[in-house]
Amino acid sequence: MLKDIIIQQKKEKVKLITKDFIPREKIAEAKRNLSSDLIKVILGPRRAGKSVFSHLLLKDKDFAYLNFDDDNLVNINNSDEIIKSIFEVYKKPKFLLFDEIQNLKNWELFVNKLHRRGFNLILTGSNANLLSKELSTSLTGRHFAYELFPFTFTEFLNSRNVSISKDTFHDPKTKGEILNHLSDYLLHGGFPEIVVKNYEPKQYLATLLDSILLKDIVKRYNVRFSQKIEDLFTYLVSNFSLEFSFTRLKNILDFNSTHTLQNYLKYLTDAYLIFSLNRYSHKVKEQINAPKKLYLVDNGFIEAKSFQVSKNIGRLVENCVFVELLNRKYRINLDLFYYKTRNQKEIDFILRKGIKVNELIQICYDLSDPSTEKREINALLEGSEELKCNNLKIITWDKEKEVKISKKKILFTPLFKWLLTKGSA
Repeated sequence: MLKDIIIQQKKEKVKLITKDFIPREKIAEAKRNLSSDLIKVILGPRRAGKSVFSHLLLKDKDFAYLNFDDDNLVNINNSDEIIKSIFEVYKKPKFLLFDEIQNLKNWELFVNKLHRRGFNLILTGSNANLLSKELSTSLTGRHFAYELFPFTFTEFLNSRNVSISKDTFHDPKTKGEILNHLSDYLLHGGFPEIVVKNYEPKQYLATLLDSILLKDIVKRYNVRFSQKIEDLFTYLVSNFSLEFSFTRLKNILDFNSTHTLQNYLKYLTDAYLIFSLNRYSHKVKEQINAPKKLYLVDNGFIEAKSFQVSKNIGRLVENCVFVELLNRKYRINLDLFYYKTRNQKEIDFILRKGIKVNELIQICYDLSDPSTEKREINALLEGSEELKCNNLKIITWDKEKEVKISKKKILFTPLFKWLLTKGSA
């Protein structure tokens, strides 16, 4: 039985590695570490391309493959039988690739056993908590972790055969075409199958979400009130990038307790659907107690599942920038926060480098009203004084300029240019 499953999955693997795929930006770094004897772990939401990424990583290597997201493997927990069957089918593979490893009971014991025997392991997983908990205990210091999200805008353009060069930023025709692609990216997001196979975004993402909620949350955590978690996600996706508090959410959605609400939020976070961003303060207690802001892993979920009377492009831009900052390895609530000045002026993102605040970023889609520009500038100037940071930026739709006020320089940068320029935040 197990051998038959591995043989079938081997056929799927052979088909997969013969196909052409969009190169992922993080593949070069992963390849540099491939020969290391540390375990390579690729984390991220379902359908973001973790399996394809892993196969691309090992395309020219001799590797065995086993996908634990197969219902036929649910009740198999004999690690020796798994190892025997793998080597019966693959003989002597140099690498072992295990997809969705969190579905294997006591997976960390199985992985540790193979690691001790000297096998080079690559794991993928869609549950941040289940994996990170064991990675930080059982596998401490013995692994590399990579987070893979849906396509970046660069990868999105690559999938549409749009080449980027320095001239791109100056040619009006090319710039207009890129802004057209960017509008599509902001609305429908970057899940690979939507982008590459032209699946209808709303239907695809609604189905994906239902699968994640049922399989990764309701069943895994024995959630009794499944409608509650659906209602919670719908509310959050309709109010993304806005402040929220646990107490207010509990009252609005009629949860019995704040504790239950926090558990449900954690389930959604662990499944890589949402992220909660703290308000920056020098005092950790104030960070914990202050309202948080909510972001989605992909803009497509907003269009597919939120209740909207009109599209708020500015907030879509903000969510897009947030996810790109994650792709640039800014760590939520460690390097990346939002901020409110003493006069309650909000700064969308503050970025830290070490213990210092390194950059302040405002998002402003529409600068046609001079009062809007003045408001955003004043918030940055106030935040600059309070946080002792002079690296100030406003990300716009397509306006680019530099403004100097009170000996401070504020850089206005078009979103498309910021997304396609990886050298700086």
